[in-house]
Amino acid sequence: MKDLFGTALLDYFNGNYSEDLITSTQISDEDALPLPYLFRTHIEMPILEKKALKLAKGHILDVGCGSGSHSLYLQEQNKTVKAIDISKGAIQVAKKRGVLNAEQKALLDETNTFDTILLLMNGTGIFQTLEDTPKYLKHLKSLLNENGQILVDSSDIKYMYQDEDGGLWIDTNSTYYGELDYFLSYKNEKEVPMKWLYLDFKTLTEACSKVGLNCELIQEGHHFDYLAALSIK
Repeated sequence: MKDLFGTALLDYFNGNYSEDLITSTQISDEDALPLPYLFRTHIEMPILEKKALKLAKGHILDVGCGSGSHSLYLQEQNKTVKAIDISKGAIQVAKKRGVLNAEQKALLDETNTFDTILLLMNGTGIFQTLEDTPKYLKHLKSLLNENGQILVDSSDIKYMYQDEDGGLWIDTNSTYYGELDYFLSYKNEKEVPMKWLYLDFKTLTEACSKVGLNCELIQEGHHFDYLAALSIK
């Protein structure tokens, strides 16, 4: 991968901000992902992120940390946090911004244990497909200390398949409707497309149950999104 995400973060951090990341999927047109949003302060964060950060306790793992905004806030609250991301550029930025423990690493390569694991900004996306979800959930479960919790947010994107009359055009013979191909471009360069998963709460609950995890709805957002807490049964 070219790490266009990391390149964009580095550009913004170094004062070279001239354009935003462009995203799209097979069911949505191109849309700008503003770089300033990826450096947001706590007061600028959505309510679900604020709620998750408030609930975070003990030794915390921030998965897909990006520029480190969540980790920085937790550090300000005197909490112990480790930040990981597969993007080399993102980790460089997180460290430069002051994240004390940041590492370029995939979730499945993490072996330490934690009291709280954060998967925010549609954290289920990292599971990629519904078929791969049990693999990720089992690994997350193995990283939990006793009485630990996984705080994850996602969205039910069924609304994106509605026509003007309210009917759904979901192909029931195809893959789960929340599985998307995610396209990213920056400064006329295109990233290798990746799989990204949006899980509705019912489907997440069912997947958790199969691997021995409880799934509790913590809070719903303003647009089909939600925050859930997973714990060992």
